[in-house]
Amino acid sequence: MEKPADVLDIIFAKAQQHLSKTFIRDGEILKRAEFVSRNIQNRAGVRLLMSCLLAKIVNPKIDIRKPYTEIDSKDCFSGRTYDEAYIGSFIVKHHLPCNSTTAFLTPALRNRNITLTPKVNLVGRPSEVYQYGLDLLDYVHRQAIQPELLLAEVIRQLIVLRDENQKRMKSLLKNLGETGSVALSGEDIINLIKQHLNCKGTSRLPVLIVAAAYRTIAACIREKILPLQSHNSADKQTGALGDLQITLKDKNNIVTSYEMKMKKVTIDDIDIALQKIGTARYKIDNYIFITTDVIEDAVNEYAKSLYEQTGGVEIVILDCISFLRHFIHLFHRFRVQYLEEYQKLVMAEPDSAVSQYLKEAFLALRQSAESS
Repeated sequence: MEKPADVLDIIFAKAQQHLSKTFIRDGEILKRAEFVSRNIQNRAGVRLLMSCLLAKIVNPKIDIRKPYTEIDSKDCFSGRTYDEAYIGSFIVKHHLPCNSTTAFLTPALRNRNITLTPKVNLVGRPSEVYQYGLDLLDYVHRQAIQPELLLAEVIRQLIVLRDENQKRMKSLLKNLGETGSVALSGEDIINLIKQHLNCKGTSRLPVLIVAAAYRTIAACIREKILPLQSHNSADKQTGALGDLQITLKDKNNIVTSYEMKMKKVTIDDIDIALQKIGTARYKIDNYIFITTDVIEDAVNEYAKSLYEQTGGVEIVILDCISFLRHFIHLFHRFRVQYLEEYQKLVMAEPDSAVSQYLKEAFLALRQSAESS
């Protein structure tokens, strides 16, 4: 039995040498493999497929449609184990455009104990990703295609997609560097980031908007950001007080914690923050909510009323764009540096947090703003 990591390396090398031509002759199988591999809306399907295919190659006796040990049969296996132990590191190693977390914790695939036949309804969007994924598992089960060939094709599609993405990004960055324009005004920068925030799938951006501000003036205020947690990580799992944590330059104690909301902040949100503040290992100065929605007066007043109860912790609710506008104009001479810091953070995020579409959208919006 070959080691899973060795199998992946061998198939990757084969795929790299075969980029211009598909491994699959059957049109229906190819159509499904291409859709699952390249669909940008849902990247869980391709990790599901890769995990099951790898397991089948390593152990041909298993039923590729049974990636749950809860099924409790001799031919079942743990798809999540293959996904987390092998596919995850393989994706990172080759910078493949996939989610950074396992497919088996997504709502459609977690807590299952059934055989994944084409008749199973895996609720998710787009539905074709899951339906085609189930069809492909069934094709392998019925020996309509060898798992090695299908995995090679999936990896080929991912390499091609990765290279296409990188080529577009390089082109956008090159065009951006050739604008030769006067530095954008503060309001131009605010409008640019507001446009970016109005795109789809932007829940990570408020964290980056605030983080870029602190990175820009860290030397001036002698405060620093603790490393950003994964976009999908819950505070309970990480032990973090919020989405963004600020410390003094020479210390590790948190002085300010930010929590980002793409909706209204509620009294319940504040009460949860109070619980976190009460169980923290050290006292913080500020707990700040940043929201992209309206701030209700009653909720704002409730937050203000808690200063004495918390022993001197300020709980504040701020509008995201208002925060940005105040910062940009307060540190006007740093506005271009701020924009560069924001761009660096956006580009450095994994695609699961800030999609390729969002990264390209920002560069295109910036190029448009600077050229006009």
